[in-house]
Amino acid sequence: MSEPRVVALFVEDRAHQEFLKPLLLRIAREENVAAKVRVFTARGGHARAIDEFQLFQRLIQKGVEATPDLVVVGIDGNCVTFGKKRNEILRATEERFKHMVIAACPDPHVERWYLADPDSFQKVVGRGPTVGRGKCARDHYKQILADAVRAAGHPTTLGGIEFAEELVACMDLYRAGQNVRSLNAFLQDLRAHLRQVGGQEEG
Repeated sequence: MSEPRVVALFVEDRAHQEFLKPLLLRIAREENVAAKVRVFTARGGHARAIDEFQLFQRLIQKGVEATPDLVVVGIDGNCVTFGKKRNEILRATEERFKHMVIAACPDPHVERWYLADPDSFQKVVGRGPTVGRGKCARDHYKQILADAVRAAGHPTTLGGIEFAEELVACMDLYRAGQNVRSLNAFLQDLRAHLRQVGGQEEG
């Protein structure tokens, strides 16, 4: 059996980490690619995540860190277009690494991805979220997530992110991607990169 492909995951907080790690592993399984995820959590906003990513590149160039097969950088979109956020990440990427970098930019915030498939959310949590029209207000989707968890009778110690792994496992990713364009863009990009490192031809 071949060695697992190493995916370095840079995220701005725990909510990104808890959702993106199982999502990466699920998509890798679906693409028949053995994968191992190394998580680098900045816990200080997206600027810190970008800084950590840039430091990682310098450490690779110095031989301190091994080169991963793929790098995923997860930062909130904050109501900026996915393309602009992706370009922000690419501007922070050295040329030699650009072929392996994937942008995960939930728009406006990562909690929107938790809520992307209301049917699976209801199965897992026991109560469907009331998502409504898209809003850019800070913490809007974080509040919706916490409210749905509380309404289902669960303690909200972690505000709903404790359900991340179950939600990712249950989620209809096609339906979720249709509901949330930034999630769909990430999934397509991730699948394409996994097929490349897995030695498959894109069909």
